[in-house]
Parts: sequence; C-alpha cells; structure tokens
Amino acid sequence: MTHNVAILGASGYTGAELVRLIATHPSMKIVGLSGNSKAGMAMADVFPHLRHLDLPALTTIEDMDFDGVDLVFCALPHATSQAVIKELPRHLKIVDLSADFRLRDGADYEKWYGKPHAALEMQKEAVYGLTEFYREEIAGARLVAGTGCNAATGQYALRPLIAAGVIDLDDIIIDLLAAVSGAGRSLKENLLHAELSEGAHAYSAGGTHRHLGEFDQEFSKVAGRPVQVQFTPHLIPANRGILATVYVKGEAEEVHRTLAEAYADEPFLIVLPMGQHPSIKHIRASNFCHIGVVKDRIAGRCQIIATLDNLTKGSSGQALQNANLMLGLPETEGLMLAPVFP
Repeated sequence: MTHNVAILGASGYTGAELVRLIATHPSMKIVGLSGNSKAGMAMADVFPHLRHLDLPALTTIEDMDFDGVDLVFCALPHATSQAVIKELPRHLKIVDLSADFRLRDGADYEKWYGKPHAALEMQKEAVYGLTEFYREEIAGARLVAGTGCNAATGQYALRPLIAAGVIDLDDIIIDLLAAVSGAGRSLKENLLHAELSEGAHAYSAGGTHRHLGEFDQEFSKVAGRPVQVQFTPHLIPANRGILATVYVKGEAEEVHRTLAEAYADEPFLIVLPMGQHPSIKHIRASNFCHIGVVKDRIAGRCQIIATLDNLTKGSSGQALQNANLMLGLPETEGLMLAPVFP
C-alpha cells in the first residue's frame, strides 16, 4: 500500500531533506509540496540536486488539496506551524519539525519562545518525537512534535544514564558543536561565508538556548525530579552535523555498559567500543547516531561523545522514522542509507 504525503515548507533545508529521503521510500508518494515564497516554481529550480525526481510544483498552503493525503510533514518556521496546523483537516496525521509542540506546558513555551502558544489544545495531544523513547505513543498519535536537533543529540547521550542512576544528576555539562544548516536557509549576516568560515563561536551561552526547555522537560521526567544541565552550543563552519561532548561524574565502564545495553537493539543508535571517538564525518546524511565513552584522567569522571546529522537524524530522518510508525510501516523503511563519506 502506498501512502500519500505532503510537505509544507518544502523550500527549506529540512523540506528538501524530506524529499530526498522519501524519494526512495517504497511505501510513500509525495503528492503535495508547499513553499509560500517559492509558490509556482518547480522543485528542480529551487533545489537543482532534486531535478531527477518527478515532483509536484510548489504551491501556497492555502492552495494545497489535502483530499487523499494521509500524512503531512510540517517543515515550517517556529510560530508558523501552530497557526497552520490548527487549521489542517482532522483526517490528517501530522509530523511537525518545528519547535511549536515540543514543550508540553504552555507556560514553558512562552518562557523559551517569548510569546503565548496559539494552539494550546493541540499542544496537549502532541507526542514528543524522540522515536526510541516514545514508540508506542507515536504509533497511535495524530500529531508528533519533532525534537530539536541539539536536544536529540544530548538526550541520546544521557537518557539511559539518568534512568539507571549511574551519573551525578547535578553535575552534567553538554558542550556541543553545530553545523550551520541548523540555522535554516534564510539569509543572515552572521552566516555569510566571510563571517563564518575559518572560525567558530559560542552562541546562546549562559543557559539561554531554547533547547534547554526540552532538556529540562525530558531529563526531569526521566529522573522523577528536577534536572538542569549546563549547555553551550558552538557554531562551526560545516554544512551538516552535530557533535556533543558530555561531561559527567560516573564510572566510565558502567556508563559505557549502560548505554550499550540500552541501545543494543536500536537500528540507528550505535555505541562504539570503549574509548573510541565518533566523528561527524561518519554519520553525514544518514539517520545514524554514533556514541562513544571516554574515561577521564580524573577518577570517577568520563565523557560521552555523541554525533548525528542535524538535518537527518536530528530532523527530517527522525520525522520519517516517526511517520513510518504512525502509518504502521517498518520503522527503518526508507532510512537505512549509508552515511556519505568522505
């Protein structure tokens, strides 16, 4: 059976990544693409790397016909998704890639995003989209909220350790490197080549990054008590990828064993042998996350290093993984592509 899907916001990076992945999916067909600023254009003109595909032309959301569509991916900007999603036909299953439905509490959303939520009733029905930890809920959901790419990386490194109680919950530092595509496709002065290349810089330092809302929500839920981590992201001159080095107080061998056991049956989460370091180069354009554990010279401390592709496992690949579950398809379908190297 082929399921008809549409992508709203197909003219952005995550929209294009969804098209790339779904193009070889054996059970999905793209029947609608929206991109309000590019409406009327062919996808081949917006993204020449997709010119070999037979795709519908881009339209406005208002002009899209949802009859016969089974599932919609919303790859729209934050604050735009909630207004659009609440007006979509009720028969549609929805995977949202924005931040609009990630936080369960409306007050938390307003705290981190600076404005009241416009679709609180739908926020209550949204399921958090970290697939490996919410499979059953996602399979039965109408609306799934994709995680932040930084938030996904940190959670893969830490959730099993918090649940098992093998690290000090009051001594966690996440130091993260993020590629520039995570900032989206719109023009920004600080993302110009001359501004970004040959350098790196911290941003949203001091506990101001919005993904901290997800860390607070999810880690506290797992621990059954408040957990706050220190988190500083750094923008690096790379197109794709995230690498997080997480500093914890815990025995390295126990930390490694806990992660290896937790992810032993996970198709996309790979724990490396003790002491090996993962690299952004080894997960590029794939739905895999590589995790390594390194013992520190200070007794009782270690580092967990996790890396994933922000556009794939951190966003569009995760969205497709969730859509597979929502449509009753094998979770890995269309996603077992090997990473691109070099």
